[in-house]
Amino acid sequence: MRSQPDARRTVMARLPRAAAAVGALCLALSACGSGDGTAPDIGAEDVGAALEEGGEITVWAWEPTLDRVAEAFEDEHPGVTVNVENVGTGDEQYTALQNALSAGSGLPDVAHIEYFALGQFTIAGNLVDLAPLGAAELEGDYTPGPWGAVQGEEGAIHGLPMDSGPIALFYNQDVFDEHDVEVPATWDEYVEVARELQEADPDVYVAADNGDAGATTTFVWQAGGQPYRVEGEDVTIDFTDEGTARFTDTWQQLIDEDLLLPVTAWSDEWYQALGDGSVATLVTGAWMGLNLEAGVPDGAGSWRVAPPPAWEEGDTSSAESGGSALAVPVGAQNQALAYAFIEYANAGDGVRHRIDQGAFPATVADLESPEFLAAESEYFGGQAVNEIYAESAANVREGWHYLPYQAHANSLFNDTVGQAYVSDTTLAEGLAAWQDVSVRYGQDQGFTVTTGD
Repeated sequence: MRSQPDARRTVMARLPRAAAAVGALCLALSACGSGDGTAPDIGAEDVGAALEEGGEITVWAWEPTLDRVAEAFEDEHPGVTVNVENVGTGDEQYTALQNALSAGSGLPDVAHIEYFALGQFTIAGNLVDLAPLGAAELEGDYTPGPWGAVQGEEGAIHGLPMDSGPIALFYNQDVFDEHDVEVPATWDEYVEVARELQEADPDVYVAADNGDAGATTTFVWQAGGQPYRVEGEDVTIDFTDEGTARFTDTWQQLIDEDLLLPVTAWSDEWYQALGDGSVATLVTGAWMGLNLEAGVPDGAGSWRVAPPPAWEEGDTSSAESGGSALAVPVGAQNQALAYAFIEYANAGDGVRHRIDQGAFPATVADLESPEFLAAESEYFGGQAVNEIYAESAANVREGWHYLPYQAHANSLFNDTVGQAYVSDTTLAEGLAAWQDVSVRYGQDQGFTVTTGD
């Protein structure tokens, strides 16, 4: 039996989150890690044999498009049963997965894991290296951002990308037309648009933001910042680089001038503001299109999509916001069959089944498909929005790293960087505080953590 996913969660992974449950996870170098992360004792030839033999696998995922993928996979392989189980979204599932890893029992064969959270499992050796099973041959099939997120050291592949979140500018065309405002091409212009909107109507804001770890790191990434460096157990955290400063200098203006609506993303108030024109733009992942359709149905025909604002005129550099992979936990009972399903879902015919349901892929062939690119969105006024998303995906800056304990680091954001939104603390000071607590936490977990000082 397949469980139904949370109806409130739409097709794509949202911005990286960190909940209180993260604190319960057994992280990185602590004693509860159960795997050694070595390659499995099986190879690509065993994958085909597993399909012929048949069997049953369990997939832990909250991603609703996988139900149809599982059905199609079973149709192609009648001897195979795929049980898709929703054991919770994000951190809820990660806690359940870590508990199963610690107990050495009750593990799924396939686990849905967001890119930012992969590190907490890979550093402990708890995910199977998929390279020997055939994943190493798929590098060119994916865009750089998602592929970089699943790559490990010495050629290890810790999962196959399921989706991606290249950022774009979502904007309310009706609001822009009403106030005779031009769509910003740069972040400097974005700040000017924020001022113009407030001058025209104090109830209209360029964006809603009261501090979000995922959005902050995404903007730093796009600006060329690389605050995190990870080499095995050696970690560097440095929020003083040029790219980070570029973000803080710009975003501090929006905060200082009260140009941002201080409401929490995904709240009822947030959706209401998007629907009534109080918030004119969002800069976030491509998956947001479906969230707007589901959460702001009255906005149909009003919203449009443009490339993300550039940090320098003419610079097309982009970044990822969200996205996730399918991985095989060490200790899974049917690893070869699990990989066969993952490859089908994320590199084979399953990708088309997910796209047909509105998913945004990470596969180059689909992102370059004329049919995909030309598809017009009724919600966005007939605009071929996939062209913009695909261009953004191709322009994602390479070399970004997440911390091996990013989920926990994100849970420390509100008490550090978040203070810049509610007090006299500056963003730069908040990032310095976030850096300090993230360093101490990593050291307490057994990592060798240094700063760029």
